[in-house]
Amino acid sequence: MYHYKPEDLSVKEVHRLLIGGVGPRPIALVSTLSGDGIPNLSPFSFFNVFGANPPVIAFSPSRRGRDKSLKDTYNNLIKTKECVVQVVTFPMIEQVNLASTEYPSGVNEFIKSGFTAIDSDIVNPKRVKESPFQMECKLLKMESFGEGGSSANIAICEVLKFHISEDIFIDGIIHPDLIDLVGRMSGNYYTRAKGLIFKTIQPRIKKSIGYDSLPEFIKNSAIYSANNLGKFATTEKIPAEDEVKLFVDQLEKEIFKNFESSEEAFYRYKEQNDYKKMLRSAFDIIKENHPRKNIFLELTAKCALDNNDIDFAWNVAMYAGNIK
Repeated sequence: MYHYKPEDLSVKEVHRLLIGGVGPRPIALVSTLSGDGIPNLSPFSFFNVFGANPPVIAFSPSRRGRDKSLKDTYNNLIKTKECVVQVVTFPMIEQVNLASTEYPSGVNEFIKSGFTAIDSDIVNPKRVKESPFQMECKLLKMESFGEGGSSANIAICEVLKFHISEDIFIDGIIHPDLIDLVGRMSGNYYTRAKGLIFKTIQPRIKKSIGYDSLPEFIKNSAIYSANNLGKFATTEKIPAEDEVKLFVDQLEKEIFKNFESSEEAFYRYKEQNDYKKMLRSAFDIIKENHPRKNIFLELTAKCALDNNDIDFAWNVAMYAGNIK
């Protein structure tokens, strides 16, 4: 492992480490107006949300690295205290790259990038029609840290009004595949959220048992990953022996269509993420006293965990730990 102190590196090297190690970063496409009413549009990848009551976001129009100069977005915000912040989606990314070009002050990036400027309802800067998620904002505070190149200016803003496309919602939730967000990585690399999403069940207010309460045979398994162990540990209780027996008895009686019981079928069901058929196959493999019978059960529990069926996984894992 490398070990660095920022003071031992150049600013460029520190910047390269930060943008490579902290990501993917959401991108704010920020529109402002100069004191003379000239539109400006610029993307910032040092950006996130920090509260909901009131809704507060922040982004960093930091000083330019090469000459320490302040960006138009910073100057405009200081003068007008208003902006519109749009999220960046995959269909927009090349136009956003155009907007990132350092044109001279007074150049309208809406025109240069080809984005469509539409009126806001509360603030004066225009919105970007092409973004499915737009926020009209007022500047609450600008915090500055240093006057050297690449030093941070943090624009803390309150959201006054949201404008959100209806077609990115499913059951009241903005679905990641529909909004198709893009994140900034190191160098010229970006990441696209669509198709790469996953779900995990957060403990929130429930009292998770914690890693230290996991049975040793689970912690010592060669099958479960660290993520699997973490997911096991989010449960509120470990199933009792009678619960496990009831679970197993019910699964053994369940009838599955097109079911085949063999080791080959087990791995086929594994590829299909069908952990219930995996378990039924594992039952038959266990009856044959297979030398690796526990592995089939642990693979089944792992598959259930990967599909967020934690109760199923716990019952299988405990059954695996109890059989000889």
